Amino acid sequence: MDGTRFAVGTLSVFPVRVTRVDRAVAGRAMVLAPVLGLVLGLVSCWPLLLPGPPLLGAGLAVGLLAVLTRGLHLDGLADLADGLGSGRPAPQALDIMKKSDIGPFGVMTLVLVLVVQVAALSGLGPAALVTACVTGRLALTWACRSTVPAARPDGLGALVAGTVRPGAAWAATGTVLAAAAALGAAADHGLGWTGLGSATSHGLGLMGLSSVAVHRLVYVLPLGVAAGLGAALFLLRHVRRRLGGVTGDVLGALVETATTATLTVCALFG
Repeated sequence: MDGTRFAVGTLSVFPVRVTRVDRAVAGRAMVLAPVLGLVLGLVSCWPLLLPGPPLLGAGLAVGLLAVLTRGLHLDGLADLADGLGSGRPAPQALDIMKKSDIGPFGVMTLVLVLVVQVAALSGLGPAALVTACVTGRLALTWACRSTVPAARPDGLGALVAGTVRPGAAWAATGTVLAAAAALGAAADHGLGWTGLGSATSHGLGLMGLSSVAVHRLVYVLPLGVAAGLGAALFLLRHVRRRLGGVTGDVLGALVETATTATLTVCALFG
């Protein structure tokens, strides 16, 4: 339970009492992070079911997700953009990332990411958002593998870096892919709440998917997981070259990168 409490207390706004904090607990928490992503996705997707313009529902859902995570991942994304955008060597870039203000690179990145998330989600449904939230937290599992060092000797990055065995990361990925395929298969059998698209002529379930869109879900959702994780790992590789390892800001940026890439791919192919 210590790992679960640490994951919930660190990655969400839900109040929990964390009684033990060490690297063993942190490692278990990072393996369990996709499970918390499932919870966050299920809670934040409800605005998508409200009557009204799809764009409004998408904006409310993205906003609710930011509230549920205290905006920490978005803040990390902005800080990393400022650090990398500065073009400074690693020590100076890390100092820029520690500052509380947000520079021009951070602002531009936040605006772009939020616009893409809302635009993509406006044509999708709850299943896509849940999948994206889980994939975003799966990126944390991979970023905390034993082969990934911390960029600083202190902070959240130092606590969680290198705490996850590669086998556990692969096992978590297999579970997430299987769950995404099962979610798509459920939609293939007419469970409209899990659908991706907006209202179409056939009116299947709450989201009213067309039969063609429904039969794509079993493939599109796992594809979204693979694309989101791939985008996060690509960014992680670049960050390791530039900064030497991960920080708390890097972890937050990876979450948002994976989430955005997953939604984008689901929108393009769904």
